[in-house]
Amino acid sequence: MNLDRFERYPLTFGPTPLEPLTRLSNRLGGKVHIWAKRDDCNSGLAFGGNKIRKFEYLVPDALAKGCDTLVSISGVQSNHTRQVAAVAAKLGLKCHLVQGSWVDWSDGVYDRVGNIQLSRILGATIEFSEEDFSIAIKDSWRRAVETVERAGGKPYPIPAGASDHHLGGLGYVRFADELRRQERDLGIRFDYIIVASASASTQAGMVVGFKEDGRASQVVGIDVTAQPHDTRTMVALIAQRTADLISLRQAIVGADITLSSAYAYPAYGVPSDETLEAIRLCARLEGMLTDPVYEGKSMQALIDMVARGDFEPGSSVLYVHLGGVPAMSAYSYPFRNG
Repeated sequence: MNLDRFERYPLTFGPTPLEPLTRLSNRLGGKVHIWAKRDDCNSGLAFGGNKIRKFEYLVPDALAKGCDTLVSISGVQSNHTRQVAAVAAKLGLKCHLVQGSWVDWSDGVYDRVGNIQLSRILGATIEFSEEDFSIAIKDSWRRAVETVERAGGKPYPIPAGASDHHLGGLGYVRFADELRRQERDLGIRFDYIIVASASASTQAGMVVGFKEDGRASQVVGIDVTAQPHDTRTMVALIAQRTADLISLRQAIVGADITLSSAYAYPAYGVPSDETLEAIRLCARLEGMLTDPVYEGKSMQALIDMVARGDFEPGSSVLYVHLGGVPAMSAYSYPFRNG
């Protein structure tokens, strides 16, 4: 799958590491082989994460249009907006962020630590919105774009997660090519790929990227929004749009999209007791930290699915770590005793 016709601005270190999670595999019975692909280690830009892959394709578009301000939106503890702020700083651009009240979490320093603290340090202009959580386009984001324009700036609008953007899926199409090369080098082929799914373009890009080798449906999205119908709809929409953009020879169909809705409870951004236990287990067995919003829930799903026997014995299962640990300090109370 050739992405060379799309200009890319390098923001990552290169291919992200593949790491066998041997102790976790053994704890769960040793019947499947669990690996992690460490997209949390993909860049030196404010701890990196999955959005950096996407920005590699958005940045050339922003620069070609002569934009001077990146404008985006997400929740108060957004990994996405932290990465937008870091990219803007790296490029010498301004950054205007809208932070929505998307999570019902009562930690007294929730709006002062973690991701939003880093965004402030990186120099972003931050405003707050009272809109509820959803992955739909928000009026507050549109107004922020207009605010930059009225002040004489030239904004580059980036939707939540860099997802509902015509280039938003390309980063994880490229991920599929990268993983295939690593599989060839290691002599392994992953039977299942586990990934948190929210604003949808990470999973959608993977679906497109793995379509030609028959693994689209083996990309197992773990909904973390608690609005799985909306998530599935967006995965399908972005996947088809991305497939058309790269002239994929095969149509994306409903059966290509695998999405579990069993682990998003009790709400977006709010961890369950099972999520917290999954975070602790992974940390104490592998030294790998996951966060309460995204990766902790996909780790919970992985642990539960292996324990239930959802994967055939001997399967190789890849857990894709998308980042998010900078948010941990905003969730300090549940971990006050470890």
